This record gives sequence, structure tokens and C-alpha cells, in this order.
Amino acid sequence: MCNNISFLGPKGTFTHEAAYILEGNLIPYCTIPAVMESVSNGECQFGVVPIENSIEGPVGLTLDSLAHKFDLKIFKEMVIPINQNLIVNPKTVMNDITDVYSHSQAIAQCQEFIRDNEIQSHYAVSTASAAKSILGDKTKAAIGNSKAAEIYGLEILKPNIQDLDNNETRFVVLSKNDHEPTGRDKTSIIFSIYEDKPGMLYKILGVFEKESINLTKIESRPSKKGLGKYLFFVDFYGHRKDKTVQNILNELDGLTYFLKVLGSYPEF
Repeated sequence: MCNNISFLGPKGTFTHEAAYILEGNLIPYCTIPAVMESVSNGECQFGVVPIENSIEGPVGLTLDSLAHKFDLKIFKEMVIPINQNLIVNPKTVMNDITDVYSHSQAIAQCQEFIRDNEIQSHYAVSTASAAKSILGDKTKAAIGNSKAAEIYGLEILKPNIQDLDNNETRFVVLSKNDHEPTGRDKTSIIFSIYEDKPGMLYKILGVFEKESINLTKIESRPSKKGLGKYLFFVDFYGHRKDKTVQNILNELDGLTYFLKVLGSYPEF
């Protein structure tokens, strides 16, 4: 049976490129919460959303939705390089182009190229919608990935126009259940701490140090319950079924005001 896999669309986005790695029936959804809802209500078995970018940082909507709205688990992670390309209509040359269209993040990642070529930039809902919007007009170009060019019958005039070469995005595959242990796993959690107990974050980090468990990420997000109140997102090595990780989670449960396990999954 072929799994239904939802992803942040439309087709031709970088999330589509990540989802394409998986085997299944790919279905685009227009927002991150819509992707999560499709998994939560059983329409799809898996959902693919971005969770962080090496340059722009965390994707707040993904983190907030996992924390507050959906009881889903991370089944898998994928990291893909974000190579931005100048996409044009066939037989277009640089001197034809006066305007370029793309998602705001893509525009931000290609500022040097846009400035050096004296092109007027415009924001679009997505890189894919930008590619679609330039069809038939040689004065317009789009910034996006090779899949967007392929889908809409366009060409890549200039490849890899991003300002920085180490641009990568981490995507997560969400499901109702996380992955079975593989021996090379990571676990993601969210927690909040008691506000009236000084040094609590220090004590929590000490739990990991005591068990010799490496953290791969720690970051804070507003809890949406007032200024100065935060949730902490932590990724660390190990699977929640490992005895050591179980000991950590049990100890954290007594030190935190709120604790949620987002899942255990193979390290990419």
C-alpha cells in the first residue's frame, strides 16, 4: 500500500524536493499547520515540513505548532542543500531581465546577485509560485530550485546564485509514531521550567552531562504566555527507548513544568 505524504507546497518548493526523496503519493498543502493536520486526522501517513535553516535559523511556525497544537512525532529528518538558481523562460539572456520574483527568504539569500545585476526584486508566496508567475515573459525571472524549473518548462540561466554556499535546510517527516531504534538515533524534546526556581536550566543541562549524552541543539521560543516565559527545544543523541535516555526523561519530568517528547528518529 502506497503511503500518502503531505508536504508544504506547492509543487516545486524545496520542501517538495525533500519530500520527493520519500516513497509515496505526494500531496501538497498550503501551510505548515495544514500539513500537520493532514497527518493528525489520518488523511496522510507522513508529513514533511522545514524545521530549521543554517542561515535563517529555526522555522518558528513548525516549532510552535508541534509545541502547542499537534501531538505528532518526528519519524525522520532530512538535510538538503539550498541551491538557489535564476530561473527564466527559454532563450532568455541576462540583458532581458528587469525583475526577479521569489519567496522572501530566497530573495534575502541572493542579495549580492540581485544588486550586482541591478534587478528589481519582488516577493512571492513561494519559490514555486514565483516560477509559475513568470511564464511567457522574458523580462521576468524567478529564484528557486531545479524542480520548479522542470515542472514549469523553464530554464536555469544562472545556477547557485545564493550569497553563501553553506546554505542547508533541515526537514522533518512527521507521523503519529516515531521511529524504532536503529542504534544511531536522536531524540527531540520541548520543556519549560519553573519560573521561581533559580538555576533550573543549569540543573537540567547537568542531567545530560551526568549521563554523558551530547546535545546537538538547544534553543528557546516564547511560550506565548507572557514576556520572559520560554519553551526550550533540545535535540540530543539516543533513542527514548534506550535505558539511559529513559533515565534522563524521568529525571527531567521532575525538574520541568512542562515536558513533551517530539520523537526519536535516525540521525541524518
